[in-house]
Amino acid sequence: MSTTHQTLGIAINQIETLHLNGVDQRYCVLGEKPENPVLLYLHGGPGDSCLPLVKKYNSALARHFNLVVWDQRGAGLSYYPFTEENHPSIDTYVEDTYQLSRYLLERFHQDKLYLMGHSWGSALGVKFIQVHPELVHHYIDSGQVVNMQAITREQIAFVRSHTSDAKALAFLDSYSEAIAGQDWVKALLKLTKLVVKHGGSLYGRSNMSNLIWPFLTSGRYSIKELLNRQKGSMQSVTYLWHELMDTDFTDIHHFEVPVTFCEGRQDHHVSSAIAHDWYVAIDSPKSWYWFDHSGHFPKWEEPDHFLGCVLQDLSR
Repeated sequence: MSTTHQTLGIAINQIETLHLNGVDQRYCVLGEKPENPVLLYLHGGPGDSCLPLVKKYNSALARHFNLVVWDQRGAGLSYYPFTEENHPSIDTYVEDTYQLSRYLLERFHQDKLYLMGHSWGSALGVKFIQVHPELVHHYIDSGQVVNMQAITREQIAFVRSHTSDAKALAFLDSYSEAIAGQDWVKALLKLTKLVVKHGGSLYGRSNMSNLIWPFLTSGRYSIKELLNRQKGSMQSVTYLWHELMDTDFTDIHHFEVPVTFCEGRQDHHVSSAIAHDWYVAIDSPKSWYWFDHSGHFPKWEEPDHFLGCVLQDLSR
């Protein structure tokens, strides 16, 4: 591993590049004191980089942590084109996380870090704490992935209960065939759009425009980089979604690190009800926080409540 910044101090608000697991990847460290603990954020998607959103809604975390916001390989500022012959697997991202974690711990002279995962990033987070618990103080999730097949069934049931549109209902009836066909990405995006339309992603909203605007105004992304973000998101879904659909943590009930769940009560994008059923069965040190006015994005829908829950839990 190598980096364009060799000093041990914090490069506040600066984008840094690390040659990580064979690929240049970019991240930003937000913080005030080098001695603060490291908090590594794993974004969702796959491919849904989110630095402008974290800066807008969660920058207060940087008063307590060296908050590391990483654009994962092929996504956002770390975009490069995947190919049929050369594309990553979920295990590739777990190894990326390991190498980045080791680098950060060495850089900030610490033994362990805090890990936060959202949606796709929560699947990476659970896999990571299973194989490398020795590097993690505590795992915090939101939009926790448990069983993707069950999540899809819940999405369909949610939309069905919120629409009387004949075309939408016909689409839901034929979804299993559509997702197995050649135009499966189109079917997947259509189902997601219907969940969003009926308020199952952002509570009280029928679109995600408020999560798009920060990218246009942050000054972090050039026009080319904004286009690359879109390309990175699409290719990540294309090459990783089928593997993600096989994800099932239902029978895993123990972790070597404490776990905290921050879940939107109105999340039907990645069902918080399924996550809660799983949480009940976990026998490790654990905490659960409901966000009553949130869907899939509690850290951006209720950021003050999110900050309070995280600080309360990690101070124990």
